[in-house]
Amino acid sequence: MLDIILDAVIDSIKLLPFLFVTYLLMEYLEHKMSEKTKNVVKKSGKWGPVLGGFLGIVPQCGFSAAAANLYAGRIITLGTLIAIFLSTSDEMLPILISEAAPLTTIMSILAIKVLIAIVMGLVIDFSVAQYRKKKNKSLQEEQTIDVLCEKEHCHCNEKNIVKSAIHHTIHIFLFILVISIIMNIIIFIIGRDNISHFILNTPILGPMIAGIVGLIPNCAGSVILTQLYLQNLISFGSILAGLLAGNGIGLLILFRINKNVKENLKILLMLYVIGVVCGIIIDVIM
Repeated sequence: MLDIILDAVIDSIKLLPFLFVTYLLMEYLEHKMSEKTKNVVKKSGKWGPVLGGFLGIVPQCGFSAAAANLYAGRIITLGTLIAIFLSTSDEMLPILISEAAPLTTIMSILAIKVLIAIVMGLVIDFSVAQYRKKKNKSLQEEQTIDVLCEKEHCHCNEKNIVKSAIHHTIHIFLFILVISIIMNIIIFIIGRDNISHFILNTPILGPMIAGIVGLIPNCAGSVILTQLYLQNLISFGSILAGLLAGNGIGLLILFRINKNVKENLKILLMLYVIGVVCGIIIDVIM
């Protein structure tokens, strides 16, 4: 039990720099930038999915955590959020490197994930833009940083954005820590071996089961999938399905910060469907 709590604490502490920088940026945008400058930042996000696709491959889930916060404040687009979530692999890369996996395998997984992330991100942003144009909707109808701040009752201090950023960071850090401990306990009770056994005994539904495992808001999902693949126990399509759907604690933070539950569920379903469909297609091709 002590190890479970310690692992959760260590994983949560790793996110602190990302959370602080993210909230500092959000505080700055809210209090220091003019409305015109804010609009420029938002409009420049049309190529956000491209940048997001590459940022997501950085080991650990810090960028997915940052993306969830930035999207809740509508600083980045939905396509950028999806691109970062799809390309995020949490513990996959460190494990592959430590196990001396072939460089071709590592590069193939990363390249495919980035490509899918960028393409899907751009397609989603284009589709959203067309929908807004058709329905004559504007960004003004959506949640903004100001609205997010009011809903969170943060009592931001305009003269000290650093203090406000620290306040937000500690608040979310404690939330992540509690959930991480709970998730670690659940996984400990069920057992990683049992989860692995479940995937292995459903070969036809491999990518679908792997996608569900990938959605676990914890590094356990990526660890299980990567280890199974290295042992040649699951297919290339299955590991990609799980890693595409998985985004570390990104979704967890999104559900905590973004109050539109229906939208959050749509994003979760979108990630799962993209991951599973791509995994099945890759298995068929290969």
